[in-house]
Amino acid sequence: MRAADGTPLKQKLAQAQRQAQMKALALIAPLFLFIVISFLVPIGAMLTNAFYDPDIHDQMPQTVAAISTWDGTTVPGEDVFAAFAADMKAAQKAKTSALIGKRLNYEMPTLKSKVTVTARKLEKMEAGPWKDAVIAIDPVWGQPDTWATIKRAGSSYTPFYLLNVLDLKQTPDGSITGVDANRKIYRDILLRTLGISFLVTALTLVMGFPVAYLLATIPQKRASLLMILVLLPFWTSLLVRTTAWSILLQDGGVVTQVMSLTGLTWLLNQLGLIAGEPQLFKTRFATVLAMVHIQLPFTLLPIYSVMKTISPTYMRAARSLGAKPGYAYWRVYIPQTLPGVAAGCLLTFILCLGYYITPALVGGPTDNMISGFIDIAMNQENNWGKASALGAVLLTATMILYYVYNKLVGIDRMKLG
Repeated sequence: MRAADGTPLKQKLAQAQRQAQMKALALIAPLFLFIVISFLVPIGAMLTNAFYDPDIHDQMPQTVAAISTWDGTTVPGEDVFAAFAADMKAAQKAKTSALIGKRLNYEMPTLKSKVTVTARKLEKMEAGPWKDAVIAIDPVWGQPDTWATIKRAGSSYTPFYLLNVLDLKQTPDGSITGVDANRKIYRDILLRTLGISFLVTALTLVMGFPVAYLLATIPQKRASLLMILVLLPFWTSLLVRTTAWSILLQDGGVVTQVMSLTGLTWLLNQLGLIAGEPQLFKTRFATVLAMVHIQLPFTLLPIYSVMKTISPTYMRAARSLGAKPGYAYWRVYIPQTLPGVAAGCLLTFILCLGYYITPALVGGPTDNMISGFIDIAMNQENNWGKASALGAVLLTATMILYYVYNKLVGIDRMKLG
């Protein structure tokens, strides 16, 4: 069979399908490019920076080549020190000795100043022997551990940053062990981030579930009015809401005055929970309270969405079969809300993992979450490797949660509103 222009009908249909596919691709291309540029590329760069650090390899090429055959048991020979002196002279001339020192200082504290001093003194020397001259500048160059650190950092791809944010380190012989007790901070930060996120998620579920049930069961006109109250926080920016909490919770602020007027401050003093006026601002309580206020709609709305689809006939059927109201609610109604509960809790928990502004404004010094330390690594320490490694840990935790949700509930059952 042929079309009106004489083209075989099968060929004409294939052309029409290709044109339809090209139009569909053209429509989704802007969104696809936006996702790739703004989402996938930054994540890929972050994961790469968590492993990739070519500073020592690029700035000390002769030392890296010479030390590659070093056995790691004794102080390297004259050839390694000669290569080191040549690299230090070149770094001093190119003004990159501080960069080398900063990178080595990550693995061996105090090495930054020793590198810059050594480079400055070696610049004035014309000839060797270099081994004795370099060790005479600072005894640290006579220690095998120092050269083991240089050899390890000479590789462009390193597990150092990821191990560091997990409070682990590589020993000179290559084995992995825990860092000293006074340097263990990142596991506590990760546990603190997970703990606060879990607590906020649980509180939003406890408070949001009854409200969602009320909205799903009352007449539509009343539900619409109450829904406005639920959605009201979305009309104000997160920064404004957090700033408002910082004002309300300050010493002598509105919240403490209300507690005093209602006798709650007296009661807490009698119970021994506080001594004197309550200190709410810059505490864990303030952080959790502000985060619960912000996250409550994110947990409530998916639950409400699922509850609206549950037919009341299920409960009536259970009651007609002899089930008591509480039993029917627990065994018939609650299981049907689980997709919404799981979606709301997953969404809230993942969003809480990345909180930065709220803990910084209303929380205390011990309430900073992992995002705050990513900010410190980028803007204060200029350590992009550590910032990327912390981001990779956060991404891994999120992916694990997503995997667990998919296994327990199924991503195809997720309903966000």
